[in-house]
Amino acid sequence: MRTLVLRLNPGDDLRASLDAALKQGGAEAAFVVSGIGSLRGASIRFAGAETPARIEGDLEILTLAGSLSPDGSHLHIGVSDAEGRVFGGHAAPGCVVRTTAEILVAELPGWRFAREHDPLTGYAELSPRRKS
Repeated sequence: MRTLVLRLNPGDDLRASLDAALKQGGAEAAFVVSGIGSLRGASIRFAGAETPARIEGDLEILTLAGSLSPDGSHLHIGVSDAEGRVFGGHAAPGCVVRTTAEILVAELPGWRFAREHDPLTGYAELSPRRKS
């Protein structure tokens, strides 16, 4: 396992930045171990929803975790607003960094993660494979 520590800047899209970091590093399998920081608005798909909800305003990232693959990322996020309300679900494109985001990524060199359609769930699910 190799680790990658990222600091994202104001205006960076969280999801796009993580996908780009994976591609730039040449990794084919990684996990977001931890993430904290702030957002100026977020797009989060809540459990069972078909489309993401848009949450406007200043937000704190309380948790960030997920898997990264060349076929796309699967990220879960928990955020709180200025009144302490907490929202969580799938992080969608549109989670834009307000001041910073500090993210720890674990790359798995001996693995390749793919996303393949699963007829049981109807979604593109993680398909981990060891490299030979």
